[in-house]
Amino acid sequence: MAAKDGDLGGEALAADASALGDAPRIRAILTEAAREGRAVSYSELLGDLGFRFTRPKMRALCKTLAEVDRLCALDGEPDLAVLVVRESDRLPGQGWWVGGTALLLGYDGPWEGAAAARFIREQQQGVFDYWEGGASIAG
Repeated sequence: MAAKDGDLGGEALAADASALGDAPRIRAILTEAAREGRAVSYSELLGDLGFRFTRPKMRALCKTLAEVDRLCALDGEPDLAVLVVRESDRLPGQGWWVGGTALLLGYDGPWEGAAAARFIREQQQGVFDYWEGGASIAG
Protein backbone atom coordinates (compact mmCIF):
# COMPACT_ATOMS: atom_id res chain seq x y z
CA MET A 1 0.00 0.00 0.00
CA ALA A 2 1.27 3.43 -0.85
CA ALA A 3 -0.18 6.90 -0.71
CA LYS A 4 1.08 10.33 -1.53
CA ASP A 5 2.64 11.96 1.49
CA GLY A 6 -0.07 14.37 2.59
CA ASP A 7 -1.33 14.77 -0.97
CA LEU A 8 1.19 17.57 -1.33
CA GLY A 9 2.64 16.20 -4.53
CA GLY A 10 5.30 14.16 -2.79
CA GLU A 11 6.58 10.81 -3.91
CA ALA A 12 4.46 7.78 -3.10
CA LEU A 13 5.71 6.28 0.14
CA ALA A 14 5.34 2.73 1.39
CA ALA A 15 3.18 2.66 4.50
CA ASP A 16 4.92 1.80 7.76
CA ALA A 17 2.46 -0.01 10.05
CA SER A 18 4.08 1.54 13.12
CA ALA A 19 2.90 4.96 11.92
CA LEU A 20 -0.61 4.11 13.14
CA GLY A 21 0.68 4.10 16.72
CA ASP A 22 3.08 7.03 16.38
CA ALA A 23 1.36 9.54 18.68
CA PRO A 24 4.05 12.26 18.35
CA ARG A 25 3.87 12.12 14.54
CA ILE A 26 0.06 12.20 14.50
CA ARG A 27 0.12 15.04 17.04
CA ALA A 28 2.43 17.04 14.78
CA ILE A 29 0.14 16.49 11.77
CA LEU A 30 -2.89 17.61 13.75
CA THR A 31 -1.06 20.58 15.25
CA GLU A 32 -0.22 21.77 11.75
CA ALA A 33 -3.86 21.37 10.72
CA ALA A 34 -4.90 23.37 13.80
CA ARG A 35 -2.48 26.16 12.86
CA GLU A 36 -4.10 26.18 9.41
CA GLY A 37 -7.56 26.33 11.00
CA ARG A 38 -8.87 23.13 9.47
CA ALA A 39 -10.27 19.77 10.48
CA VAL A 40 -8.84 16.59 8.96
CA SER A 41 -10.84 13.58 7.77
CA TYR A 42 -9.91 10.11 8.94
CA SER A 43 -9.09 9.30 5.32
CA GLU A 44 -6.83 12.33 4.96
CA LEU A 45 -4.96 11.57 8.18
CA LEU A 46 -4.47 7.95 7.17
CA GLY A 47 -3.21 9.20 3.79
CA ASP A 48 -0.72 11.47 5.54
CA LEU A 49 0.56 8.37 7.32
CA GLY A 50 0.86 6.46 4.03
CA PHE A 51 -2.31 4.38 4.20
CA ARG A 52 -5.50 4.02 2.25
CA PHE A 53 -8.64 4.20 4.38
CA THR A 54 -9.83 0.92 5.87
CA ARG A 55 -11.97 0.44 8.98
CA PRO A 56 -9.29 -1.59 10.83
CA LYS A 57 -6.71 1.12 10.20
CA MET A 58 -9.18 3.80 11.27
CA ARG A 59 -9.82 1.90 14.53
CA ALA A 60 -6.07 1.64 15.17
CA LEU A 61 -5.73 5.36 14.48
CA CYS A 62 -8.54 6.13 16.94
CA LYS A 63 -6.68 4.33 19.72
CA THR A 64 -3.66 6.52 19.03
CA LEU A 65 -5.80 9.66 19.03
CA ALA A 66 -6.61 8.96 22.68
CA GLU A 67 -2.86 8.94 23.40
CA VAL A 68 -2.42 12.17 21.42
CA ASP A 69 -5.04 13.85 23.61
CA ARG A 70 -3.38 12.47 26.75
CA LEU A 71 -0.07 14.01 25.67
CA CYS A 72 -1.79 17.31 24.90
CA ALA A 73 -3.40 17.34 28.35
CA LEU A 74 -0.03 16.72 30.02
CA ASP A 75 1.33 19.77 28.18
CA GLY A 76 -1.67 21.97 28.98
CA GLU A 77 -2.82 22.04 25.35
CA PRO A 78 -6.33 21.51 23.98
CA ASP A 79 -7.31 18.08 22.67
CA LEU A 80 -6.57 17.55 18.99
CA ALA A 81 -8.71 14.46 18.31
CA VAL A 82 -11.77 16.70 17.86
CA LEU A 83 -10.17 17.83 14.59
CA VAL A 84 -10.43 14.32 13.09
CA VAL A 85 -13.80 13.96 11.38
CA ARG A 86 -15.84 11.86 9.01
CA GLU A 87 -15.92 13.14 5.45
CA SER A 88 -19.69 12.65 5.28
CA ASP A 89 -20.75 15.11 7.99
CA ARG A 90 -17.47 16.62 9.28
CA LEU A 91 -18.13 15.27 12.79
CA PRO A 92 -15.90 12.98 14.87
CA GLY A 93 -16.76 9.31 14.81
CA GLN A 94 -18.53 7.29 17.49
CA GLY A 95 -15.30 6.52 19.33
CA TRP A 96 -14.71 10.19 20.12
CA TRP A 97 -18.21 10.58 21.53
CA VAL A 98 -18.21 7.42 23.66
CA GLY A 99 -14.72 8.22 24.94
CA GLY A 100 -16.32 10.74 27.30
CA THR A 101 -14.71 13.94 26.05
CA ALA A 102 -18.02 15.52 25.07
CA LEU A 103 -19.50 14.79 28.49
CA LEU A 104 -16.46 16.24 30.23
CA LEU A 105 -16.96 19.38 28.15
CA GLY A 106 -20.60 19.61 29.22
CA TYR A 107 -22.27 18.22 26.10
CA ASP A 108 -24.89 15.49 26.57
CA GLY A 109 -26.73 15.77 23.26
CA PRO A 110 -26.95 13.72 20.07
CA TRP A 111 -23.81 12.68 18.19
CA GLU A 112 -25.19 13.85 14.85
CA GLY A 113 -27.18 16.78 13.54
CA ALA A 114 -27.18 20.52 14.11
CA ALA A 115 -26.53 20.50 17.86
CA ALA A 116 -23.56 18.14 17.50
CA ALA A 117 -22.18 20.20 14.59
CA ARG A 118 -22.47 23.42 16.60
CA PHE A 119 -20.72 21.85 19.60
CA ILE A 120 -17.91 20.43 17.46
CA ARG A 121 -17.39 23.74 15.64
CA GLU A 122 -17.03 25.47 19.03
CA GLN A 123 -14.53 22.89 20.25
CA GLN A 124 -12.55 23.03 17.01
CA GLN A 125 -12.51 26.83 17.08
CA GLY A 126 -10.98 26.71 20.55
CA VAL A 127 -8.19 24.50 19.19
CA PHE A 128 -7.68 26.77 16.17
CA ASP A 129 -7.55 29.85 18.40
CA TYR A 130 -4.97 28.25 20.68
CA TRP A 131 -2.63 27.26 17.85
CA GLU A 132 -3.20 30.41 15.79
CA GLY A 133 -1.26 32.32 18.42
CA GLY A 134 1.93 30.52 17.41
CA ALA A 135 2.03 28.13 20.36
CA SER A 136 4.72 25.49 19.99
CA ILE A 137 4.59 21.83 20.90
CA ALA A 138 6.02 21.29 24.37
CA GLY A 139 8.58 18.66 24.97
